[in-house]
Amino acid sequence: MTVSTAPAEDLTLEEAGALAPLVEPAEAAARVSDGAFLVDVRSEAGRARTGAIPGATVVDRYDVDADFDLTSSLRLTPVVSLDTPIVVVCGSVRGSGPVAAALREKGFTNVVHVEGGAAAWKEAGLPIEEPAAEPVDR
Repeated sequence: MTVSTAPAEDLTLEEAGALAPLVEPAEAAARVSDGAFLVDVRSEAGRARTGAIPGATVVDRYDVDADFDLTSSLRLTPVVSLDTPIVVVCGSVRGSGPVAAALREKGFTNVVHVEGGAAAWKEAGLPIEEPAAEPVDR
C-alpha cells in the first residue's frame, strides 16, 4: 500500500496529525539546528501568503517518491540514508501529515511534521521571510 501525499482534507486535524510523529515548532527548529533536513511542502501561493522559511527546501508533495529515492542520482542531496532526520512543514498538518507518512512508509525512520504548520512556526518567533507586500492601487 502506498500512502498518498495529497492533502488530507477529508481527515480531521487530529487524524492528519496522527499520520506521523508531530512536534511543536520549537522542537522542529531544534531538530533543524541539529542537522535535520527541513522540507517545506506548501504551494507557491502558501509560501507567498505566510512567507518562506529560511533554509527550507521546497518540495512538491507529488514529487516525494523521486526526491527521496535513495537509488536515484536525482534525489535531494541531503537525503543520504533512511536515517536522515527530516522535518516536514506545510500550511497545516493536513498537508504535512500525508508527506511525513509517505516518507515513513518509504522506510525513513526519523521523520516528523510540525504542529500548526508554517503559521505556528512564525507565531513561535522562528525565522521566516515576510511575504512581499501586495502592491497598492492608486
